[in-house]
Amino acid sequence: MFVTFFQELKAAGLPVTLREYLTLMEGMERDVAGHRVEDFYFLSRAALVKDERNLDKFDRVFARIFNGVATVADAAEAEIPSEWLMKLAEKFLTEEEKASIEALGGWDKLMETLRRRLKEQTGRHQGGSKWIGTAGTSPFGAYGYNPEGIRIGQDESRHRRAVKVWDKREFKDLDGDVELGTRNIKIALRRLRRFARTGAADELDLDETIRGTAHKGFLDIHLRPERHNAVKVLIFFDVGGSMDWHVAATEELFSAARSEFKHLDYFYFHNCLYERVWKSNARRHQETIPTWQVLNTYGADYKVIFVGDASMSPYEITVPGGSVEYLNDESGQVWLERVFAAYPHAVWLNPVAQGHWEITTSIRMIRHMVGGRMFPLTLEGLDAAMRELGR
Repeated sequence: MFVTFFQELKAAGLPVTLREYLTLMEGMERDVAGHRVEDFYFLSRAALVKDERNLDKFDRVFARIFNGVATVADAAEAEIPSEWLMKLAEKFLTEEEKASIEALGGWDKLMETLRRRLKEQTGRHQGGSKWIGTAGTSPFGAYGYNPEGIRIGQDESRHRRAVKVWDKREFKDLDGDVELGTRNIKIALRRLRRFARTGAADELDLDETIRGTAHKGFLDIHLRPERHNAVKVLIFFDVGGSMDWHVAATEELFSAARSEFKHLDYFYFHNCLYERVWKSNARRHQETIPTWQVLNTYGADYKVIFVGDASMSPYEITVPGGSVEYLNDESGQVWLERVFAAYPHAVWLNPVAQGHWEITTSIRMIRHMVGGRMFPLTLEGLDAAMRELGR
């Protein structure tokens, strides 16, 4: 497994060397780290990663190779079949069974019932439709099904029905140095251009040099500032949850935008915009930026782009406290309306196929809020979005 790990890191584009790998193995032989996979993670990251820009790639490979392994000894002894790691309690229901399960009846009822269950329940529960547990149809717990519930202790979304998640979730920053397989995204972004010559005069002005030389009779060199795209762009990226399915397309867009726009800044949010955003997903709970600060820092001349699937519970948009992760003071709708009012040139790029927009309530709501300026994250959609921003 360790050799596979090394080979996968190289395949992912990390500049790891055989010397570094041998150093890691030497550290394991000398028991520098403990036998837990968490300890091995930090040791291998210290030995193999030389540039923090590669941390995201390293984490992805590590998660894929060591998923489900409890100790390093387990990894050394055998490759564990994936079917052994499947959660035995996980329950899958037929469409008929799902249709027979009713939601509790609204946000307030759901939260009040959870408070009552927490007071009444005294032990672990599996199956059933009432208690907080696993593999059942209760609105509270993990690895079951309910059309509108609170997910507690599950590693990832399965049915995308939770209106709140009681868990510590880790999101990854987007890789801004992705090598694009096509230049078409950059070409589409170039429709949003307004050139200006600013900065130091360090570029030869050939026309003025010829004109001055002819007029004076000797070489008269003229310089001018380099020509740059003067458009200012502010991007808000939705990360985590259902956006994990769209990381590749979003990273390509991010990489292309960084190379095309000199004046570009970006922030992350999850599902819906609220009173705070962040720059680093690794520290999104410790280092956040008030959304009011963003609105007061970047002028109305910025072009704003939201990138997200807009797929969430409607409560996350309309209800104070409706955030899937914490109790927000004001609804997401209030904050989105503030942004759209502050920036007249704003669009929303959605990686979900446009044919599915009408069947998702939250997508319809946000599309209405942005004044219909929602475009699919396709080349045609990018082209249309840049034309809209360039008006």
